[in-house]
Amino acid sequence: MRSTRRTRPRTTAIYVGFVRHTPTLARSTVRFRGTEVADLSESLLKIGELAARAGVSIRTVDYYTTLGLISPTQRTASNYRLYRADDVDRIHLVQRLEVHGLPLEDIARAFTAGPADTAAVLCRIDADLRTLQEAADTASPEMHGLLSVIADRVHSLITIALQLPPDLPL
Repeated sequence: MRSTRRTRPRTTAIYVGFVRHTPTLARSTVRFRGTEVADLSESLLKIGELAARAGVSIRTVDYYTTLGLISPTQRTASNYRLYRADDVDRIHLVQRLEVHGLPLEDIARAFTAGPADTAAVLCRIDADLRTLQEAADTASPEMHGLLSVIADRVHSLITIALQLPPDLPL
């Protein structure tokens, strides 16, 4: 004989005190006694999701986190790290800077440094470029190739700096 009693579908919710945390990020809500209290940001990504969107390995994300290049916004009840979707752009910026010869430690130091005196830095760059031009004028033909490569590298770094979005979260 079949029972007429209805069974509830199984859910995989996590209860912390009286608050229910659903572990999925697709629809993550916090409920208190059956009523919705807050809607957790759906733009938060687990480490694997961030790695997939950025096109890097999970180890790379973990290494960048260790260096302080990116940092998790929060952690789940299961202690998973959650990152902002903006961190994908930050990873791409770090990769572009690394390709152009900047060490990761210097990039991390720049992200954590306070505001710099931009005018003084630009004056120093201007003086350095004038010195480079003087060196190119007096250099032997063999050295022109090397100086050209250096000038191209400087130009590409300046191009990257000009492409930085002004609202990039640092």
